[in-house]
Amino acid sequence: MASQAAEAAPEKFGQDMSQGSAPDAVTVRFAGDSGDGMQLTGGQFTLSTALAGNDLATFPDFPAEIRAPQGTLFGVSAFQINFGSRRINTAGDAPDVLVAMNPAALKVNLEALKPGGLIIADTGEFTKRNLDKAKYDRNPLEDGSLAKWDLLAFDISELTVEAVKPFGLGRKDALRSKNMWTLGLALWMFDRPREPIHQWLREKFRSKPDIADANIAALDAGHAYGETAELAGPLQQLHIPPVESAPGLYKTVTGAESISLGLVAGAQLAELPMFFGGYPITPASAILHHLSRLKEFGVTTFQAEDEIAAICAAIGASYAGQLGVTSSSGPGIALKTEAMGLAIMTELPLVIVNSQRGGPSTGLPTKTEQSDLYQAVYGRNGDAPMPVIAARSPSDAFECAIEACRIAVQYMTPVMLLTDGYIANAAEPWKVPDPADFAPFPAKFLEQKNAGDNLLPYARDENGKRPWIKPGTPGLMHRIGGIEKAQGTGHIDYSPANHQAMTDARAAKISGVAVPDQDVALGSTSGKLAVVGWGSTYGPIHQAVGRARRRGMDVSHIHVRHIWPLPANLGELLRAYDNVLVPEMNTGQFKTVLRDQYLVDARPLTKTSGQPFSIAELEEAIGTYFDGIAGNEGGEVPVNDTQLPSPEAMNP
Repeated sequence: MASQAAEAAPEKFGQDMSQGSAPDAVTVRFAGDSGDGMQLTGGQFTLSTALAGNDLATFPDFPAEIRAPQGTLFGVSAFQINFGSRRINTAGDAPDVLVAMNPAALKVNLEALKPGGLIIADTGEFTKRNLDKAKYDRNPLEDGSLAKWDLLAFDISELTVEAVKPFGLGRKDALRSKNMWTLGLALWMFDRPREPIHQWLREKFRSKPDIADANIAALDAGHAYGETAELAGPLQQLHIPPVESAPGLYKTVTGAESISLGLVAGAQLAELPMFFGGYPITPASAILHHLSRLKEFGVTTFQAEDEIAAICAAIGASYAGQLGVTSSSGPGIALKTEAMGLAIMTELPLVIVNSQRGGPSTGLPTKTEQSDLYQAVYGRNGDAPMPVIAARSPSDAFECAIEACRIAVQYMTPVMLLTDGYIANAAEPWKVPDPADFAPFPAKFLEQKNAGDNLLPYARDENGKRPWIKPGTPGLMHRIGGIEKAQGTGHIDYSPANHQAMTDARAAKISGVAVPDQDVALGSTSGKLAVVGWGSTYGPIHQAVGRARRRGMDVSHIHVRHIWPLPANLGELLRAYDNVLVPEMNTGQFKTVLRDQYLVDARPLTKTSGQPFSIAELEEAIGTYFDGIAGNEGGEVPVNDTQLPSPEAMNP
């Protein structure tokens, strides 16, 4: 990207603003050491942006280490926000502004910065020691290597110490307010009010008013620096007007918060109390944290001693007549697998949230990936089918959680809800829906014998589900457990004919789960190329397809929510396109499912870097097909860190 910037001689960020051509969206990345408070800074800038009425999307990106050595490359923490006066679907490709609090933050993030973008750097941290840790031979702020970007470098550290001097803090404590000074400057740059941040700081440090006052002083000093420094060139104030939005109540939510609210809403619509059993694991832990604050809605939360205990407790709650829910990420989901088979065999409702992360094993615990799809669809011993739903964004996770609860209750089955690290941690505005818009699906319990004088605990209704019987209901004592049960009676029966019949019955129940027909998110219901996605790839695919269509390309975007069972019309829809491209952050798992189910020649576009797809990567992949750039011998064309087979290879 840097070489492209040099060749193109890009217009600098400050020039763009000074010439009056204010953009309709801006991407800012705050980056520093993991102790510099970049996530907090980004979170509060997000709050001010939401209050300003801009649409936004964020991407927190932090190291896996609890506390990496200070100043090192692998200890860099970053927070990116894309905001504007138009609809925002992604956290942005290349930042327009990079705030680098130390040399390591600059080195790790410089490659991503847009050609001609603005660097704001803290010269106070560019010491010989920190430069060595970041593996710089020379100071990049002084050697001319940043000439292709705008550079605004000054001693933020010393300015912060000076701002909080009246509060008697030692230098180490004073420097902890450095992120607030930087936030104050950013608030000035983008014409944001300070008062909401003042209120937040007073509330956060209510028991330590001196600390609150020091942070407020640092915030105000950064803001004042922007107002009064009168620096030429890059430091300009930019006002981004609010986006046009439908009237209503809006809330900025992360995926973890949205899922939590959706699970509570689903339990309310089912008229059931909810039991959540969980065990701490990144990035799923936030769901337990959110739900623990919602006890007034009939939610019981239980932090178990391990993943197996968490899911088994949730299954026990479902057996007792509550809605059992558990949550984890890939490694924890693997531990829960045996108990998932128990829930499938006993046919009890259960919601399992999988916040996917980079793997295998511990892998990339704080990075994003979509590599648990095989695990979700196929990953259990025996023939153990289970519905799988995938959320496409933080706000979409609310409705997906309700849908998971509905299917679990209406079909007496466990359901897996897939999110990922990006969705779990990212934030976006969410229009709070009217509860009346959601149809209730009250749970029904069997309260008397269902076969004359006999009880048939495994009799099936028109949906193929068995009755839900609360333990202790008079006259309805029955067997339950993991050993195969006889049809109807539920007695232990592992005879060949019975096991065949019960395996078929469980599979037919899941195959018959009613899911909506698949729609086309953007474009036509037939054509040259369909880009098929699932999960958090929605935003970049939607933007890339939209740009390609504006250039006259016959391409459409299909995004699948119901991964298993698949929508009934999906096969026919896919066959209406000449070619199918499936971008996903794994090695091609959903592509394999589509090929298996529909025999369509779906092509993979894969990425496993721990980072989301960029719009540019997907635009390049689409353009490769339409421009005919691909090799004529049916080879593969590299697209950044992806591999895209040529159009000729699509139809051999």
